[in-house]
Amino acid sequence: MNADRLQEGLRTKLFGRIILFLREVGSTNDLAKELAAYGAVEGTVVVAETQTAGRGRLGRGWASPKGGLWFSVVLRPELKPAEAVKLVFVAGLAVVEVLRELYGVRVETKWPNDVLVKGRKVCGILSEMNTTDGKVNFVVLGIGVNANFLENAFPEELKANATSLESELGRKVKLDALFRTLLERLENLYELFIREGFNLILEEWKKYAGFLGCQVEVTSLTEKMSGLALDVDQEGALVLRLEGGTITRFFVGYFSASEVKDNR
Repeated sequence: MNADRLQEGLRTKLFGRIILFLREVGSTNDLAKELAAYGAVEGTVVVAETQTAGRGRLGRGWASPKGGLWFSVVLRPELKPAEAVKLVFVAGLAVVEVLRELYGVRVETKWPNDVLVKGRKVCGILSEMNTTDGKVNFVVLGIGVNANFLENAFPEELKANATSLESELGRKVKLDALFRTLLERLENLYELFIREGFNLILEEWKKYAGFLGCQVEVTSLTEKMSGLALDVDQEGALVLRLEGGTITRFFVGYFSASEVKDNR
């Protein structure tokens, strides 16, 4: 990654006007949260070549070798916390659209925060919020794209479920160009979300949701259930019809699908 080119030709209003680039950091999200707590303006971005303590949802580890695109953005939306949590869908839609347009990769969304290629994770998103008395102080949106490395860079336990752009395309991509395009799309969709609400974002996101209409297994914090994935609703919850016919909703959890289809 050429740090000098990250802002070269960047067509955004706020996002990326301030960029902190590091060769190595524990977690771009952690550093971005520190900066936000000290007053970093909206659109401040932290980018790193590698993360030594990258993580996903619920504290799960995230492998971040050199060659990937690892960055976090500071946001200060004037939203209620229940609305701000939906920013993870904004980021997921941005990633899907950009990867399809730039590289022709048939990527899919996976509830709530992953992007897949052929059922394997190519991107993970981590949204973390700071609030006081029900008011959002800031949100840090972290995006990790497995880009220019092959499967042997993953820990053994991840190799079966993760992939990279290089593996899928048979070539490396230009990280600075991917970063700029993704940041531009993210800002555009963020502005749409703030201006128009969640409905337009959700409807577009669901067009890429290959798991809808499939049998899935969901593991929440307290239980594991199987059923048919019916929908993702306006609150961002996964709607599942259990094997006995009961309809239930999940706000937190991981799931695996026995069948995944590409909706486009």
